[in-house]
Amino acid sequence: MDMTSHSVEDLWRIFRIMAEFVEGYQELSTVGPAVSFFGSARTKRSDKYYKLAQETARDVVKAGFAVITGGGGGIMEAANKGAAAAGGKSIGLNIDLPLEQVPNDYQNESLSFRYFFIRKVMFLKYAHGFVVFPGGYGTMDEFFESLVLIQTLKQASFPVILMCSGYWEGLIGWMKEKMLKEHGNISAKDLDVFSVVDEPEEAVKILVKFRESEGQAGLQLPGGMRKE
Repeated sequence: MDMTSHSVEDLWRIFRIMAEFVEGYQELSTVGPAVSFFGSARTKRSDKYYKLAQETARDVVKAGFAVITGGGGGIMEAANKGAAAAGGKSIGLNIDLPLEQVPNDYQNESLSFRYFFIRKVMFLKYAHGFVVFPGGYGTMDEFFESLVLIQTLKQASFPVILMCSGYWEGLIGWMKEKMLKEHGNISAKDLDVFSVVDEPEEAVKILVKFRESEGQAGLQLPGGMRKE
């Protein structure tokens, strides 16, 4: 393939990227305050985390929020299911993967993305908080990216809630002992940008408090854009 062919391919890629952004903004612009849920796609329906995610999403909807997930199985399915059962907006931001992700049946609004980075922007732009359940690499990626955006002031502080303290205690202990005390790679205040809870009502209380005190003022998006 010559250089001209590469240039043409790159130009078309830019158009595809623009189209995904436009579609995402257009479809989600009327969502209102929403909460993004993250967690493992491998969590079984019989798992306690699945049931807790379903319950938490249901209570989040009853508190006046929409629920956004990655649209797949496991925790994502549970959150969409809980939101739909409560009569709320249950949104799935699906991603095209080599091992195809099958959209769950509980989304009443579904979008499909080719590019991970666009999908991430959608999770952030319309979220008044993140609720993070036990998960793997993808879940950790979303969790730590949210911390980076808050730490570097690229994103106004918004609730980042880790559900199920027993799952996270080893990671948080490592952050305190290694990242903070031993190496000084973070500040003590950097550990205050997220909360760890075990009950749905605790998560909802944090989200509602943020909405009432700060959420109406507009959120700071990556790149300095304001979310009003």
